[in-house]
Amino acid sequence: MSLIYLTLREKPELKQEAAEWFHQKYGVPSEAYLECMDAYLNHETELGWYLCLNDDQIVGGLGVIENDFHNRKDLSPNICAVYTEESFRCQGIAGKLLNLAVEDLRSKGISPVYLVTDHTEFYERYGWEFLCMVQGDFDEDMARMYIHS
Repeated sequence: MSLIYLTLREKPELKQEAAEWFHQKYGVPSEAYLECMDAYLNHETELGWYLCLNDDQIVGGLGVIENDFHNRKDLSPNICAVYTEESFRCQGIAGKLLNLAVEDLRSKGISPVYLVTDHTEFYERYGWEFLCMVQGDFDEDMARMYIHS
């Protein structure tokens, strides 16, 4: 097994496959992912997409968007769609992707970064700190907002 971590800009030919992969994980239309990915690939934004490949197969990924469907529009940008294939979990893939994204954004002067999650304790392992509760656009329950600076 040889895992490779990269940005979508490093392998733009994966755009369609990546959009479909995220769509399968979260049910968000692949067109929505493609729109964000195109903006990133066309240098209209520095909010990017990060992938982990095993032999050219996507096994993990995440994106960065302005707002991950919550009421705190001032807390931006947001890590979104963090996912690792089940058979590849517990190998630090999500943590490496999170660190890659945070460092890449920081190198472009973008800091802090936020994320919304229901998880507790997972993100703290990678330097994230609980910030506050936020109201999701489509949720009745409040969600946890984390920050990484």
